[in-house]
Amino acid sequence: MDALKDYIIYNWALILVLIAFVIMLMITVFIDKKTKIKMYILIGVVFLLSIIVFIEFYLVNLKIAPEVCNVLVAIRYSMTPIIIALIIIATVKQMRWYIVIPALVLAIINIVSIFTGIVVRFDDDCNLKRGVLGYLPYIGVGVYSVLLVYILIRKSNKQLTEIIPIVFMAFAFLTGIVFPLVIGKDYAKIFCTTMAIALFVYYVFLILQLTKKDSLSGLLNRQAYYSSIQDDYKEITAVVSIDMNGLKVINDTQGHLAGDKAIVSLSNCFIEASRYKQSVYRIGGDEFIILCRKTSEEELNELITKIKKFVSETDYSCSIGYSYNSSDDKDIEEMVKISDEMMYADKAEYYSRNGIKR
Repeated sequence: MDALKDYIIYNWALILVLIAFVIMLMITVFIDKKTKIKMYILIGVVFLLSIIVFIEFYLVNLKIAPEVCNVLVAIRYSMTPIIIALIIIATVKQMRWYIVIPALVLAIINIVSIFTGIVVRFDDDCNLKRGVLGYLPYIGVGVYSVLLVYILIRKSNKQLTEIIPIVFMAFAFLTGIVFPLVIGKDYAKIFCTTMAIALFVYYVFLILQLTKKDSLSGLLNRQAYYSSIQDDYKEITAVVSIDMNGLKVINDTQGHLAGDKAIVSLSNCFIEASRYKQSVYRIGGDEFIILCRKTSEEELNELITKIKKFVSETDYSCSIGYSYNSSDDKDIEEMVKISDEMMYADKAEYYSRNGIKR
């Protein structure tokens, strides 16, 4: 009973955050069921990890059961990279489960360490001794944290409001590498709480971002577009207008699910092609626009080249137009008009070239 009381005292903040997380998931309507299930799994894993960490330190303080402590520390070191991998899977659409493989390899090494001590091992007095791979768990968390930032930013709409919470969450995980070296092993006692807070804060930011996103494509929506051209118009140096070719034919012949698949496929191409300060919006059924902030003409041409390349690798096609404000003499409305006119000309040429009557 005393152990349970101590656990609650040490982890009360963690418990409250996880309860709030569950409530938020239950009342949120913007998140699909599969993503919610992944989030619930994450919450459960973090809660389980907090119990494992508490038992480990409880036994160490009593200087008993070093064999059990060896098992618990192996689990603790294994679960952290697995949690980060699960975060990537839960927050990135179409992310494959193979992202977990390196974490599973690290877990196998930690399990082997229970018997060999190649990573860490407790002696008879429950003192932690590092083996030849003693810092491997920290390296694993560091690599996964960097990977987390890279993947989430790459899949984002390259806006600062999206990048900041991603960096914040990764920073929280990286403290798991730095703080134990600075503060000492006691930091492990609050690491689960740190992870829970980081996850919850990121989730809140994610919900706020979803009000600005198109639910199907994951791109910024029409409302976000109008907000951008009003607030950031002085920074916009280029506009790219894009319209999918043949969406109506796909919807009529293959069904709307096939049409949705086509939109998602093209949207992924636009996200992959865009860079920081190049924000992609879905402003209509098959209409897209990219606003480029402080983008040079060379970077604009590179963006268009990438879009054409990525789209050519799909089963779909699109028409593209663009406008560049080389002398700072065009307002945003004029740039959009020029870009649209070029796009419509490109579309007319596409239909003429393929002998398609519109």
